[in-house]
Amino acid sequence: MFVKLTGTDRTPTVINASQVTFISEVNAGTRIRFGEGRSVTVVEPLAEVMNRLDHTQSFRET
Repeated sequence: MFVKLTGTDRTPTVINASQVTFISEVNAGTRIRFGEGRSVTVVEPLAEVMNRLDHTQSFRET
């Protein structure tokens, strides 16, 4: 499932929720990391990013 967020340069950014490996809060917003050292920083706060990703149901139950 894809999630649309806003990049720090105010452009729409679409991410594949199933590829997210790590999320952290940074000064500019929230950094979302993927495999192979790729990342994107979005302006949405960490709680909002987590909420949007949670609604995709792309994560396995543990």
